[in-house]
Amino acid sequence: MSQTINVLFLAAEAEPFVKVGGLGDVAGTLPRALRAISNDEIKLDVRLVLPLHTVIKAESLKPIGIYSIPRGKTEVQVEAFEGLLDSMPVYFINGDPIRASGSVYSSNNKLDAEKYIFFSLAALELPRQLNWIPNIIHANDWHTALAAYGNLVRRWEDKKNRIASVITIHNLPFLGPDVKEILEEYGVPLAKTDLPDWARVRPMPLGLWASDAMVAVSPTYSQEILHEEFGCGLEDFFRNRSDTLSGILNGLDVASFDPTTDSVIEKKFSADDLAARKRNKTALQEKLSLPVLPDVPLLGMVTRMDEAKGIDIALKGLKMLAKQSWQLVILGAGRPKLEDAAKKLQETLPDRVRVETRYDAKLARQIYAGSDIFLMPSRYEPCGISQMIAMRYGSVPLVRAVGGLHDTVTDSETGFVFVDKKIKSFNDAVRRAIELYPYHSRWANLQKAGMAQDFSWPGSANKYLDLYKKLIERSSVAITSEIYPTRPVTPTRKIRETPRKTVTGNGEG
Repeated sequence: MSQTINVLFLAAEAEPFVKVGGLGDVAGTLPRALRAISNDEIKLDVRLVLPLHTVIKAESLKPIGIYSIPRGKTEVQVEAFEGLLDSMPVYFINGDPIRASGSVYSSNNKLDAEKYIFFSLAALELPRQLNWIPNIIHANDWHTALAAYGNLVRRWEDKKNRIASVITIHNLPFLGPDVKEILEEYGVPLAKTDLPDWARVRPMPLGLWASDAMVAVSPTYSQEILHEEFGCGLEDFFRNRSDTLSGILNGLDVASFDPTTDSVIEKKFSADDLAARKRNKTALQEKLSLPVLPDVPLLGMVTRMDEAKGIDIALKGLKMLAKQSWQLVILGAGRPKLEDAAKKLQETLPDRVRVETRYDAKLARQIYAGSDIFLMPSRYEPCGISQMIAMRYGSVPLVRAVGGLHDTVTDSETGFVFVDKKIKSFNDAVRRAIELYPYHSRWANLQKAGMAQDFSWPGSANKYLDLYKKLIERSSVAITSEIYPTRPVTPTRKIRETPRKTVTGNGEG
């Protein structure tokens, strides 16, 4: 007898409707991957819910209803729409709090706080309007974390509510703004929790506390957040709740990122025809007016200009390695100080460095396909997708052993790995790569090993399915404190009372 698992998947962004950062990639592909692994025994009915941001074209969407959620002594009207993505229902929520912000993420914390509280609560009410009851609420990052909290509040109020909740942690430092007053206005009580005082009014910590399962986007990241450097002041909480914390590596859309079919790159190629790949390097050098030097390793970076990505480590390190033989292409935008530092390196080494400070998806693919070595010296990287794309396109990754980079790149087998954040460690790895590059057969073995890695979504989707089944099995027994014993109202150990390395902004990946 077949079983159907209904999953309401909430996110702030999702390809192809709207994308700002890496969350958009995951939310656009994971729900479809989950549906695709349905079989005769289990059917996954996953439905995606997004805010109807002003940048989304609503003309092709079907209006499916208007309803209200309470706010103080009044109500706020919710407008719901439906679209399709590869036969998957995609619902869009609109209302005054969403229209007020005017963008996916704004710099106004109060606007974003109400926008995403409204969206989370309206999304929780949506299944009743659809006459479709989810078994799982799957939230992502702080923007939708309060759906897990709201679901727990409903469970307290309705003892028959057996909907479980999951939160995927994509970018922990973005915990969201103080939402105490706005939650109270929407009639959602604040529970006594074992969270630090400063965290008891922030969306991400509240959602994590209320969730039945927490998933970090790589196994290594799930262990890193247990410690001070990466835990953002919640490391004690995570250790207390370690039985509900796991790590599932994000997947890659291998149909989109495929060098054998990619029409954007100069020359299609495969692991069996690496000679054809060389044309992409030449084309990239010509496009950016770099000297066409086949025997000089071309380093590539496609990155956000942010200290978290270690761009400053790369710039300082490569300047020290000016006597070595290399070329460098950087594509990325972000902090003006780092953009200026990159441009200054280009001015210092005009025949070797090219910097493009913009978002350009086409050029990004050309860098993956044309570079020899792909640099990711990240200070932290919960999962990372660029190293996966680089390997798929035969660019050998050089990464720091952190988060998903540690889980996906093996030193001397599929790439080059260094451990600490010191420039010397980065430079040592670069030297090793440059020294190996002239040995063509050994270099080709690195490329082929990377290209052979399977980062496709089905593997990750099956791990989420296993998690869903465990949660449903637990919730089918009873909704009692014995079944859900993970929310003590007093700390079981001393909890830090000041945040560490947290950010109140949007967390756009």
